[in-house]
Parts: sequence; structure tokens; C-alpha cells
Amino acid sequence: MKRVQKRVQQKVHSAFTPRRQRMFLIALSILLQFGLYVVLLLYSSQYFVYFYWLFLGISLVVTLFISTRKSKLAYKMAWIIPILLVPLIGGVMFIILGGARKPSYHRAETQRTLKHALSHTLDTTDLLPYGPDALQQAWYLGHAALCPAYTNTETAYFPTGAAFFPTFLEELEKAENYIFLEYFIISEGSMWSEIVDVLTRKAAQGVDVRVIYDGVGSATTLPADYPDQLHQRGILCRVFQPFLPVLSIHQNNRDHRKLCVIDGVTGFVSGLNLADEYLDRKERFGYWKDNALLLRGEAVWSLTVFFLTMWDHQNPRAEFRAFRPKTIPPLKEAEGIVVPYADTPNPADTVCADLHLQMISKAKRYLYLTTPYLAIDETITSALCIAARSGVDVRIMTPHIPDKKVVFAVTQSNYPILLEAGVRIYEFTPGFLHSKTVVADDLYASVGSCNLDYRSFYLQFENGVWLCGTPTVSAVRDDFLQTMEVCQEIHLSDCQRLSPFSRLLRLIYRFFSPLF
Repeated sequence: MKRVQKRVQQKVHSAFTPRRQRMFLIALSILLQFGLYVVLLLYSSQYFVYFYWLFLGISLVVTLFISTRKSKLAYKMAWIIPILLVPLIGGVMFIILGGARKPSYHRAETQRTLKHALSHTLDTTDLLPYGPDALQQAWYLGHAALCPAYTNTETAYFPTGAAFFPTFLEELEKAENYIFLEYFIISEGSMWSEIVDVLTRKAAQGVDVRVIYDGVGSATTLPADYPDQLHQRGILCRVFQPFLPVLSIHQNNRDHRKLCVIDGVTGFVSGLNLADEYLDRKERFGYWKDNALLLRGEAVWSLTVFFLTMWDHQNPRAEFRAFRPKTIPPLKEAEGIVVPYADTPNPADTVCADLHLQMISKAKRYLYLTTPYLAIDETITSALCIAARSGVDVRIMTPHIPDKKVVFAVTQSNYPILLEAGVRIYEFTPGFLHSKTVVADDLYASVGSCNLDYRSFYLQFENGVWLCGTPTVSAVRDDFLQTMEVCQEIHLSDCQRLSPFSRLLRLIYRFFSPLF
């Protein structure tokens, strides 16, 4: 009897952990906001006609506003149709949740900081050996995105989280001055526990240790007082836009970046977050496929500036000299060009989308892309189709086991138009594919946090590294080809065998994909 009582107590305790209670209260708060809106409409039924015309007027104004915005046509249409069909809630929902508003940071000051802190060290003569296409891409990143190109930087590619983690811990142990971590998700578990042990020890030695995590990404994985817990260990911590149970457009603009900087000399950029599933220590959706990139040398300075700018994102500082390394240690293989880049949700910043579009349009022989989500606009879709029809071997790899079923349906809804153009699509059968890479022609590659979807392109803070002529480019290519051996190729006939209802549902998903 005591054993039964103990088991019941354990189940009750696990069901009502502080974290689950927090999520329950958040969900309840949001439902109450929706309920309040509905109740106001119902209890004002005698004034329904007036409310209807009021909200219809709001919806028409919102529709006109959307039609003149600087955004993609597909995104506009995905909002305009439901707004006009359901004017009582459509216009109001757009005002609350509809897309990217200028995020809470000062873009002009941030740009001044980047211009001041990130000077151009290369000129056109350094880039010409790689061809005019490479020159154009590097020029765009350097001048439009304010992300300069570097030589004197070695890189190493890790095709899995398990391969990455020992090196990651080893490099953290070497820190002498500072460690900066910025990740969308940090989750308590064995991976983070090992990292925190190192960070605590280094902080006790006088190393400046700072952590940024996203308020929404880590809402279910960390307690609300976690920054205080880290402060007690000597670790500085800031939460990017803490999640509030309020229907607000600002909840769309998340810090999805994933980077680590050690002494301004060594850096990591990746698709993986700091949680056990990314090392396959915890099974979620089968085997978890991810990747990471190590940088050592001059290019790490850009990552340092990106972090410090985000650390003070509401009031960017103009001076980072104290964090600049005085010397760069001898490097083994520092071939090619390395360009760390960053993107923001500001409508004027479309770095990730523009870079992907350039890499797609400039591919001559092959183009391989991996992404967990495929929700692309008409421009990217058209570029992929044109490349395939022009004889480029275009291949896209997506998960076979989804983490979000609706988003996976959106991903699959984009298959037919690409397959018809000759794009080859592969689904990773062992589990969930989370890596985000592009590689083309044995010359260019990009590794980072950006998915092939509207959120990454237009609503979130993202980062990555563009590589040209480095040995790492071949490593990214080889990883794709090896992973392809455990993938299932999707054919147009697979899409055509679906029932009429399923095909109609996919069309609807594709139309509304900008909203996911």
C-alpha cells in the first residue's frame, strides 16, 4: 500500500512541477484573453451591427496597411484573406500577432556599432581568386549586412552533436578572459550540467562568463528565476525578451541565434541548442541529426561583437576594445574566406534570405540544403526551380519524423512544385534533422541557425558563417552525401498518390505557410 501511495505521490509531483505549473498559468492566461474578447462580443450582441461595422472598418484599414508593407506577397495574402473573411477577429488578430514589428533595439545605433567595431580587412584582390560570384556575395555581406570577410581563420565542421561536445568542453576549459554563450534553448540536463560546471569553475578563476537565452525558446526548459541561480555561481545572465502571457506582436521576434565565443579567439556556430536531445542523450523523434562549426582566428571577432551587441541590444555600446584579443595564436589550416554574419527581425534586414537567394542563384553544378522546416516564399521557390531547370543538381534534405506535425505538413506542401522543377528531396528516416546548411560547387557553404522558413528569414535574430574556399566546405558536402544514404527520396508520384482531401489540405497549408 505504501509503495502505491509513493508512486501516486511521485506522479502527482512530476505532473505539477514548478515548470509545468508556470506553463499551465501561461496557457490559462492566454485562453482567458481570448475568452474575454469572445465574451465582450456576446454580451454586446444588441450592438452587434455597430461592432460588426467597427471591426470591418478596422479590418479594411489593416488590409490596406498590409498591402503597402515592405513584405512578401505570400505573407500579405495569408493575412488579408482571413481578415476579410472574418472581420470581427481578423484585423484585431493581425494588430496583436501579425508579423514583425521593429524589435526593441536601436537599429541605427547597432549599425554604428558594427561599422565602428568591424572594420574591413580584405579588398577585392583578396577575393578575386575565388571568382566574381564569391566577390559579389562577400561584398553584399560586408557592405549591406556590415559583416566583413576574414582570412587567417581556421574552421572545423562537426556533423553531429556528439562529435562537437567534447571539443566544446575542451575549449571552454582553455578560457582565460571571457566566455560568451548565446542560445535559443538552454535546458537543464546532463549536457547543460557539464557546461555549467565548467562555467562555474572558470567564473571562480576570474573569467568573465555571460549567458543569453531566449525567453520563449527556454520558457518550458528553465525556471523563471534561472538568471538568479546563475548569478549565484558568478555567471552573468540575461533573458532575451522574457516570455509574458500576453498576446503581443513582440513575442514573434525571438533570439534564435546559437553561438559561443571564448577569449575572442575561438568560437562556435551551430544549429544545435544546449539540451540533451541535441547530443542524443535524450530521445525525441528518433535520432537527432545536428551540426556545429568551430572557428579559430580573426573571424571570431565578429562573433564577439554580435554577442556584445545583443547583450546590450536596447542600448548598443560603441566601444568593445577591451574584449579584442591582442594576439591570435598560430593556426594550422587558415585557407579561404570566412564571413560570420547576423540577421535581425527588422524589415530592413533580410540578410539570411538574401544570402540564401544568392547562393541558390549562383550555383553552377550542385546545391545541397538541409533544413528542419521548409516554408519558403515565392522568391526562394522560384530561384530553386530555376536552378534545377538550368541543370544544377539541387537537393533538399528535411526530417522524416517531425517535431511539429502542422509545420511538417507545411514542409511537405512545398514538395510538389519543387519536384516538378527537378529538385530532389530527401527525408532523413532515422529521426529528426535539425541542421541548417547550404553547400554549392565545392566552393561555398553556410552553417548556422537559419531555417528555410519565414520565421528565420523575417521574424527572428539569426546568425551563421559563410565559407568560401575552405576545407570545411568539402566536409559540409560529405556530411550531406553520407546522411543521404539513410534518407528516403521523395518522388512526385508520392505526392500524387495522396487522397484529394489530403492534397487540398496541403494546398491550404502552403497558402498559409507564412503564418507558421
